[in-house]
Amino acid sequence: MAYKPELLATAASIEELEKLIAAGADAFVIGEARYGTRLAGEFNIQMIKEAIHLAKPKGVKIYAALNNLMDNEAAESLHTYVASLAEAGVDALVFGDPAVLMAARTHAPDMALHWNAEMTSTNYVTANYWGRRGATRYVLARELNMEQVVETTASTELEVQVQVHGMTNIYHSKRSLVENYLEHQSEPGRLPQKDKNRGLYVMEAERQDERYPIYEDLNGTHIMSSDDICMLENLHELMEAGVGSLKIEGIMKSIAYNETVVRSYRQAIDAYLADPAAYEFREEWLEAIGQIQDPNRELSYGFFYKEQVY
Repeated sequence: MAYKPELLATAASIEELEKLIAAGADAFVIGEARYGTRLAGEFNIQMIKEAIHLAKPKGVKIYAALNNLMDNEAAESLHTYVASLAEAGVDALVFGDPAVLMAARTHAPDMALHWNAEMTSTNYVTANYWGRRGATRYVLARELNMEQVVETTASTELEVQVQVHGMTNIYHSKRSLVENYLEHQSEPGRLPQKDKNRGLYVMEAERQDERYPIYEDLNGTHIMSSDDICMLENLHELMEAGVGSLKIEGIMKSIAYNETVVRSYRQAIDAYLADPAAYEFREEWLEAIGQIQDPNRELSYGFFYKEQVY
């Protein structure tokens, strides 16, 4: 079977999921905050079932996010939750904690497992370690450069997933830092909303033109990157390397923005697959994104072409 990379997206709602399927997404990562972290939106088990009902007839896969930091309470409820996901028909579990692996072995032994531990998935030895324990996909850290991505892909039998577009997380704390700050100011009611839709940000004194979005949810405080990764122009390098899944991170973006991004990446992937040897990048794919890109957020290559990574 010919190589065909997956175009993976996120969705904040059933409405967005439907529109991104129409735009060309092959798969989605969705879930609920109790078990998944930094999700574009909340999908309870009933909504996950609805998503699967919409996606399956179109050949689109649904992955459940269970990549949160698991406390004892969450770990104890995993068995029931994983059994519910398996019954619903999800295609894979995205996990970082071995507790999820243990629950899957009992309640979903045939389920595909995608190992995602955020910034610690940095080498192919770790990929192969989790492969021996049942993982089928390895989600690479966003801080790896292109050379490391290529080397990892060539050195593991696991499918490799790489983020190609959108913002990334640069700091996380289980503490409610924003709320604590407001209480310290003795004005707890000044900003009652601290979530993704509020538009809060932090910035450095020496680089005030760079704004880092910050929000809180059930899992604590998240500070996100000041720019958006955009590998559209160089997507062919990742496809040449055999990267199996190309992820568009849609958190804190509008449906219209994510539709445009998915459509542009779909066009690039399809053009490459039609004739890899004759593939040429088309500027209109990037121009479509540029027209709706937040002017305060630069499109960048992230760490892909940087020498210093860690």
